[in-house]
Amino acid sequence: MVRVVDLRGDPDADLGVVVQHIRAGGLVAYPTETVYGIGGACTSEAAARVREVKGRGEGKPLIALVPGREWIEALDWTADARELATIFWPGSVTLVLRDPDGLFPTGVRDPGRNTVGVRVSPHPIASRLVEALGAPLTSTSLNQSGEPPITTASDARAFLKTIDAPDVWLIDGGTLPASAASTVVDCTGPRPRVLREGAIPTGRLRCAIREIDGSVD
Repeated sequence: MVRVVDLRGDPDADLGVVVQHIRAGGLVAYPTETVYGIGGACTSEAAARVREVKGRGEGKPLIALVPGREWIEALDWTADARELATIFWPGSVTLVLRDPDGLFPTGVRDPGRNTVGVRVSPHPIASRLVEALGAPLTSTSLNQSGEPPITTASDARAFLKTIDAPDVWLIDGGTLPASAASTVVDCTGPRPRVLREGAIPTGRLRCAIREIDGSVD
């Protein structure tokens, strides 16, 4: 049976029990500005459990939703990265930054490049959850790797039932509007480079930084 916290029926429902679940090592599926995501605390153990649920290989790290830029000042912020965060956060832009001091564990941090993808979500439930947690929350789409993303609470519940994962709770935020995934921008080089074009098109990014590299591989 899937444990559900209904924020569609009761928008003011207390998230304290969800926060306790996350801090105890549990996972949660939740709505974001793009799709339903799944995540947990930023620990290697929780990250490994997320990959297990998704059937995802170890070579692809998770991203982290953060309450605000002040939580991740220890990352290596270039001037361009700061400009993008100032303009597009909260929003559907994930920035890839270097993590020289190991602020994030392996599984969230890419150990090969020593980088991490971070975002401040504009979705009211996702942002409220991260604020209540008071710490970064891992995030990736709630689906089996290679399958279409999930945008409704009913499909999220059905998915969790099929994988029989009692440690994954669901925050019901109803049906999400159609949206592309977040745009991912690598800010570790001499100029930002778009790794994945998504909800924020490259043209909008160039309004902020003209020299951004939009040649997605």
